Amino acid sequence: MHVKVLSTAVVDRAKARGIDALVYAPHFVRLPEIRSRAERYSDDELLVVPAREIFTGDWQNRHHILAVGLSDPIPDFITLEGAFAELERQDAAVLAPHPEFMNVSLDRPEITAHADRIDAIETYNAKLFPHQNRRGQRIASDLDDPGYGSSYAHLQRTIGEAWTAFDTEIDSHAALVDALKSGVDRRAIHRTGASHRVQAAIEFAHLGFENSWGKIDRLLLSGTEPTHPRNLLYDSRFDDVSVY
Repeated sequence: MHVKVLSTAVVDRAKARGIDALVYAPHFVRLPEIRSRAERYSDDELLVVPAREIFTGDWQNRHHILAVGLSDPIPDFITLEGAFAELERQDAAVLAPHPEFMNVSLDRPEITAHADRIDAIETYNAKLFPHQNRRGQRIASDLDDPGYGSSYAHLQRTIGEAWTAFDTEIDSHAALVDALKSGVDRRAIHRTGASHRVQAAIEFAHLGFENSWGKIDRLLLSGTEPTHPRNLLYDSRFDDVSVY
């Protein structure tokens, strides 16, 4: 349901693990490029669905939202309310990834307040440890919201460590969006054993690189980056909800 990497090796690994579809949502990449790459790597055996994990708020207090079924590009670093309003306009499926994880996630009060705007809550993330995943499971259970499982793969070897099995055929982008928005029954499934735990630990350690200040300096300071809300590509549409 959510990967950051996409290549021939990733596709081969997904197929070998019995995965039928990948939701591809890399950080700081505009929707047209994501769509192009998703189409390039899709075939009769594997559907790659383009999506965006949107960074709302500023870097110190950012909250991620996973959007599937976007019709138009949407930037990072806009207000949470601005993001929800735009996703409603586009009728996208809205998911809450890794709830209450560090300072990068929606927490319980925010999820509760926006429960009618969120279509599913992540209940298993292969990057996280068991106690962290239990938080998402409790929130989804308490709110009686559908869950989903995700490899959240930033590394190729994590592909297929966790997935979501829907009780319906997912053979197109539209079918996945419909399944998410209509609450189709599904199960979050993951591999077990020592190798799974080791790969989860490796993915977690990757956070140090992912969140380095050097990387964010390159991304945010100029305002010309692809998903900066004041980038000319967005034609000033998000200036009123930009946080930078």
